Amino acid sequence: MRKIEILWVDDEIDLLKPHIIFLEKKNYNITTCTNGTDAVDLVDDTNFDIVFLDENMPGISGLDALNLIKQKRPNLPVVMITKSEEEYIMEEAIGSKIADYLIKPVNPNQILLSLKKNLDHSRLITEKTTLNYQQEFRKIAMDLSMVNTYQEWTDLYKRLIHWELELENIDDSNLLEILESQKSEANTHFFKFIKKNYQDWLTSEDKPTMSHTLFKDLIVPNLSKDQGLLVVVIDNLRYDQFRVLEPYINNFYRKETEHSYYSILPTATQYARNAIFSGLMPSEMEKRHPNYWKNDTDEGGKNLFENEFLTEQIKRLNLNIKHEYFKITSLKNGKDLEENYNATKQNDLTVVVYNFVDMLSHAKTEMEVIKELVGDDKAYRSLTVSWFKNSPLLSIIQKAKELGQKLIITTDHGTINCKTPTKVIGNKNISSNLRYKTGRSLSYENKDVYDVKNPKDIFLPTVAINSPFIFTKEDLFFAYPNNFNHFVKYYRNTYQHGGISLEEIIIPCAVYNTK
Repeated sequence: MRKIEILWVDDEIDLLKPHIIFLEKKNYNITTCTNGTDAVDLVDDTNFDIVFLDENMPGISGLDALNLIKQKRPNLPVVMITKSEEEYIMEEAIGSKIADYLIKPVNPNQILLSLKKNLDHSRLITEKTTLNYQQEFRKIAMDLSMVNTYQEWTDLYKRLIHWELELENIDDSNLLEILESQKSEANTHFFKFIKKNYQDWLTSEDKPTMSHTLFKDLIVPNLSKDQGLLVVVIDNLRYDQFRVLEPYINNFYRKETEHSYYSILPTATQYARNAIFSGLMPSEMEKRHPNYWKNDTDEGGKNLFENEFLTEQIKRLNLNIKHEYFKITSLKNGKDLEENYNATKQNDLTVVVYNFVDMLSHAKTEMEVIKELVGDDKAYRSLTVSWFKNSPLLSIIQKAKELGQKLIITTDHGTINCKTPTKVIGNKNISSNLRYKTGRSLSYENKDVYDVKNPKDIFLPTVAINSPFIFTKEDLFFAYPNNFNHFVKYYRNTYQHGGISLEEIIIPCAVYNTK
C-alpha cells in the first residue's frame, strides 16, 4: 500500500521533529523544507497528497506560497499553520481555498485529525453512513408496516429522501439498491393508503393541506402589510430536488417552517396548479369559471388563467392586498423579471411560477442528450442544481431578500421515473397523460390503478358519460397494445406525473424570512 506523501514547510522545522516521528510511525512519509520558495519547487517535482504550510516565514510569506502552490496544483490540499489569530489572515487563507487552518502550537493529534479529515474523509463518511443506514433500515422496515396517517407518511418519505441523499455520496451501490427497494415497497403501501383515504379527505376536516387549500392554509397566514411576500412555484419540483436546492436559498434566507403538502389527483399541472391559484377543486373550477377551465380533451393551453384564478380567490377571501403574478417560461422572461424585480417593492404578494424543471422532465423524454445527462434520480437532482444556481430565479430570490420580502418556495406536484408499463385500451378521445387516463370505453388492469367510476366523487369534471378517471400506482405508466414495444422503449425511464406515488403527491412548501 502506497504511503501518504506529506510536505511540511516551516522555518523552524527542527522543532517539529517529535511530530514528524509520530506521523512516520503512523506510516506517513514526510518531506520537509524551511521556506516557501523551496516548497513551490518541491510541489513541481513531487506528487504530494497534502501540504502543511507555515504562514510566517522569511522570504515569500506562507500566503504567497499558498497562491503559487494553488496555481500549480489547484486540487492539492494545503493546511495553513500560523501563530497569528488575526482575522484578516484567516480570511485570506480561507479565500485561497485552504483545506484546514491550525493555530500554533499544534500537537501531533491535531495534525493527525487534519490528515484524516482531508485524506480519509470519504472512507470515514462511508463507514459511518453505512453503519447508520443499516440501523435505520430496520426502523424504516418496521414503520412501513405501521404507518397509517398522512403526517406519518410525510415523515417517512422525508426519512427515505434523507438517506437517499446521504447514500449517493458514498461508493456502495448495494446500499442504494436496498434503499430503492425500500422506496418501492413504500410506494406500494402508499398507493393503498391513498386509494383508501383520498375520497374521504375531500369532504372531511381531518385532511392534509392539499393543492386547493394551500393558499388559504399556508400563504394567507404569511401575508402582512408590513412585509411583502414572494411566493415561488417551481413546476414539477420533487422533495429531493428541493432539498438539494435549499443550501443556495439559505445563503439569503433563514427557514422558518416547512410544510409538505399533498397534491390533488391527477398530480398534473392543469389540475394541481390551477387548484392552488383558484382555491377550488377542478369540478368547482369548471362550474364557477367555465371561461377559465379546460378539460383534457379541450384544445388550447390548460393553465392560461392562473392569475385570473388567483385574483378571484383573493376576492373570495376578502383580502385587501396588492398582488402581481409572473409566469417564467424562458430565459428571457426570467432575465426581464430579474432586471425589473425592484418594481415589486410595493406588492403585498408577488407570485412567480417558474417552469424550468417541468421543461427538463419533458426534455428527458424527447431529447437524447438529456436522456444521457439524466440517467437516474441523482443525475436529475444534479442537473436541477446546476440550473438553479446559475438561473435568474436565484438572483430574483436575492433581490427579494434585499427588498426585505418574506419567501415561500413550493411546487404543484412531483414526478416519478417510470419503468413499468401497464396496458390500457380506450377510444381515440381518451386523455394522453401516461400516469392517468379519462375517457370512454377504458379497459385496464384493475390491480394497477385507482379507478374512480364517477369523477364527481373526487371533484373532477366528467369529460363524457361513462368516463372514469384511472390513476397508475408506483412507477407504472400506461401503454397502448398497438405498437406496444416501441411505445415502452420510448417512454421507459422517463419522468412523468399524474399518478399516485410519494414523489408526485408529497411535495415541499417552505417559509423563509430574511436573515
